[in-house]
Amino acid sequence: MSDRPVTLAAITGAHGVTGDVRLKLFGEGLAALKRYKSFNGGALTLTKLRDDNKGGAIARFEQAGDRTAAEKLRGTALTVPRSALPPLEEGEYYHADLIGLAAVSDAGEALGTVVAVENYGAGDIVEIERPAGEDGKPGKRFMVPMIAAAVPEWDDERLVVTTEFVT
Repeated sequence: MSDRPVTLAAITGAHGVTGDVRLKLFGEGLAALKRYKSFNGGALTLTKLRDDNKGGAIARFEQAGDRTAAEKLRGTALTVPRSALPPLEEGEYYHADLIGLAAVSDAGEALGTVVAVENYGAGDIVEIERPAGEDGKPGKRFMVPMIAAAVPEWDDERLVVTTEFVT
């Protein structure tokens, strides 16, 4: 497992005049974000955090003392090192751990690389990009549901896809 940064939230804009910012939350929501006080390699230090009652949060960072400073943070992703995340139970995964994995079929055929994990409400879907063609253009992409029938196994090096789900 690498210790690459994992994005937990993004700053969407200023809130009020005292330096508060609005956050779009990813993952498990406000409770998961409260575990951390330092983000982006120590560049941002959280001093306040509260629910905005709309699915996001309102936060204040030590580095933003007024609205102008808060506005400059718009678009900033809040990251922590992968090693700072809680350990996982059997069968669980972090999206960040799947992105970049080699994808292979259960017959051993190289399929490409996992480039995204999406969730449209019914469960996670893994997006896999085939290798680039001889012309140098990126390979075609296909999606596979992250269910046992489609993805029977994965580890730190590869994700195995059942042949019936390969397009």
